[in-house]
Amino acid sequence: MQRKNYILKSNPHKGRAGFLKKHSGFAMIMAVIVILVISTIMALSLALTTETSKRTTDLYLYEQAVLYSKSAAELALLDIAQNGCQNSFNTLIGTTSEIQYDANVTMQYVYTGTVGTCTDYFNIVTPEQNGSVLMDITITLHDQTIASEPIRYFRRTIQKL
Repeated sequence: MQRKNYILKSNPHKGRAGFLKKHSGFAMIMAVIVILVISTIMALSLALTTETSKRTTDLYLYEQAVLYSKSAAELALLDIAQNGCQNSFNTLIGTTSEIQYDANVTMQYVYTGTVGTCTDYFNIVTPEQNGSVLMDITITLHDQTIASEPIRYFRRTIQKL
């Protein structure tokens, strides 16, 4: 009796070539699915990258406005020391070729008595608060094309004269 060696083969009459023809459609479908998954991941990463760069730019400009508000308060105090009482102070911040921010400072003075040249002041009775100024500082981005959203920072501070 002779043994046949086709027990493990699925179909002994087709051979190896029939096996490859049977599964070639499945490989094509899997390749298309893999390409779709990779393209979806790449599209999401590209969208996330552009969103992150916009957010980073806006955050940088906002932090610059915060720092400029502190500088505007110091500059307004210097102007008060040189020219006396003033109710408002406006300046443009940036280099001569690029003006990036507008700084507006509105001031109200705190005194215990009447003041000759000041028109906008509070009368108080405690001598500890005498000679102070309440500043409302508004920093606005001058060029709106730089950021994706308007940048405006408001700060209220009390400074001693």
